[in-house]
Amino acid sequence: MNPRMYCNNTPAVLLVSALMLVTAPLTACQAQEPDNDIGAAIDAAMNGDHRSDRNKARNHYRRPKETLEFFGLRPDMTVVEYSPGGGWYTEVLAPTLRNSGVFYAAHYDMNSGNFQRRSLGGFLHKMGETPNVYNQVIVTTVNSVSGEPMAPLNSADMVLTFRNVHNWLTENAGGETNTINVFADMFRVLKPGGILGVVEHRWPDPATEDQYAGAGYVSEERVIRLAEAAGFEYVSSSDHNRNLSDTHDHPNGVWALPPELDAPAGQEAHYQAIGESDRMVLKFRKP
Repeated sequence: MNPRMYCNNTPAVLLVSALMLVTAPLTACQAQEPDNDIGAAIDAAMNGDHRSDRNKARNHYRRPKETLEFFGLRPDMTVVEYSPGGGWYTEVLAPTLRNSGVFYAAHYDMNSGNFQRRSLGGFLHKMGETPNVYNQVIVTTVNSVSGEPMAPLNSADMVLTFRNVHNWLTENAGGETNTINVFADMFRVLKPGGILGVVEHRWPDPATEDQYAGAGYVSEERVIRLAEAAGFEYVSSSDHNRNLSDTHDHPNGVWALPPELDAPAGQEAHYQAIGESDRMVLKFRKP
């Protein structure tokens, strides 16, 4: 993420212990019940002592348990988190996968810019300060100058990315061409049948969205189109992170809302009451 980037369903270098088998797309009526073990593991992780009170308070908005169960996470999977930023979701994924799975955190290349270096440095500090939680995390890069992939090709059961698509769509990043290329990088490291999970700030009308996502919002239709252009099949979506109070028209874009709360002076309480942004939760499959 750069400094400002922080159900309506339709049709590893280490040993991987389970291959994820997926057949037909799941609708709300067909979706399997969440696995009790994964639910308990996520509960323990999201409420663990390694997390700050501030990050735990955001569980209410980000709903990690519902999100990860919707994607079909299991504790014995090989999982890649693409561009984890400060590691909010890493705090949940690392302990959930620590004993039985393999977890890659694909962060910035340390030589790709000053912001990227600071972000990576903060993330590595988090990893080093709590080794009993993070010492099994394999840190790789999203765009290594050496050309190394973020994980071994065709190795991952699942790739996850949270609130990052708008970053890839900026004019400086390369717009839609860059975004398709990012999705293609994810496609290459997934096994056939592997799952891509995407969470992003939702713009409600594709006809009126900003080409470069300057306000931080992207339409569901656009994300689906770009992921499909990289080879993915759309599986389904979930509305559990929809926020009907988000009007999407804030003076400082999505960053006017919590947790950034970059709101006009005197209006902080108004934006705090809205809560965090309206978000899509989309599930894709590599054929």
